[in-house]
Amino acid sequence: QVQLVESGGGLVQAGGSLRLSCAASGRTFSRYTMGWFRQAPGKEREFVAAISWSGGSTRVADSVKGRFTISRDNAKNTVYLQMNTLKPEDTAVYYCAATNRVITTTPGNYNYWGQGTQVTVSS
Repeated sequence: QVQLVESGGGLVQAGGSLRLSCAASGRTFSRYTMGWFRQAPGKEREFVAAISWSGGSTRVADSVKGRFTISRDNAKNTVYLQMNTLKPEDTAVYYCAATNRVITTTPGNYNYWGQGTQVTVSS
């Protein structure tokens, strides 16, 4: 079992930055591929970024490429999402998730989910 708790969301102006954190419980965190997803009102949950268990491989959605960076610290059981140059269309609830698969962009392939943290970008 892995429990995930996101933090770092909030209200920011367009062009600003936020760093989301996702703290995981359990001793097996380093075995999981970790992902970030987001869901805006009335829209489906969409893939944002993912990172392999070692941190050696990452994948980022085209919509955030060049602006968002995913990283992890296995010693701290934490995965991060650095978000720069934020846009109003980035407004959503952001979720972190864990899977025992290799990097995947499909939400259904993730076994564990956090409760989400709200990110609101004002224009």
